[in-house]
Amino acid sequence: MAEITGRTRVWAILADPITQVKTPQMINAVIAERGVDGVMIPMHVAPENLAAMVAGIRGMKNCGGIIITVPHKSAIVDLLDEVSPTARLIGAVNTVRREADGRLVGEMLDGIGFVTGLKKNGIDPKGRSAYLAGAGGAANAIAFALADAGVTRLTIANRTRAKAEDLASRIAVAHPALRVDIGTPDASGHDLVVNGTSLGLRAGDPLPLDAGSLSSDQIVAEIIMDPEETAIMAAARAKGCRVHPGRPMLLAQRELMADFTGIR
Repeated sequence: MAEITGRTRVWAILADPITQVKTPQMINAVIAERGVDGVMIPMHVAPENLAAMVAGIRGMKNCGGIIITVPHKSAIVDLLDEVSPTARLIGAVNTVRREADGRLVGEMLDGIGFVTGLKKNGIDPKGRSAYLAGAGGAANAIAFALADAGVTRLTIANRTRAKAEDLASRIAVAHPALRVDIGTPDASGHDLVVNGTSLGLRAGDPLPLDAGSLSSDQIVAEIIMDPEETAIMAAARAKGCRVHPGRPMLLAQRELMADFTGIR
């Protein structure tokens, strides 16, 4: 993009906080690669202002779509006109396309992106037992994607047990043969340990699980991209675990996000 003009199309990412996001850089690179007159910009939107922002985007005729991240992935579902069956089952959306008539269509690409990122780095979830910390929007998507990828057992641990139980019950509908347990902060006994929470995003956050329960034969994966190494990743590395950062998840999603939101 040489310059922004009155013909430039706009895409945005909504988050709270916003300074940690890496999506604008990656999507703007795709925009440049595809020769599109467009730009992605970050928008810092608090939860109480989300509905108003979504309403405003409906009226932005030069807006192609939005990317949704913490903490809006679940809350935005009921604000959209259409959501894919997969995203509806997950209960969260991270990518929204604005149609020409202002209708907003949502999809969830976090889970596909996470598993694709693992596989591209030589980690295949198939045949492994998995522990997932969290039951929010991204964690929901990752749970379904891990089930789709063929994990042998999935343990979901969340501070609010009811949310973990709700996620487990929805996975059971789609994957009735999969063993799904409700876990504690103890991640021992699993091949793959995933932080699907936002804990680690801010300095001083508590750990999403008990680092003392980790062992060197485990793989510990993160979804947070900034900081590049979160506290739980540092603790896992100190334990001798193989660690997998959050960036590959976004790298795997960038083309999917661009295609879905009409960057072409």
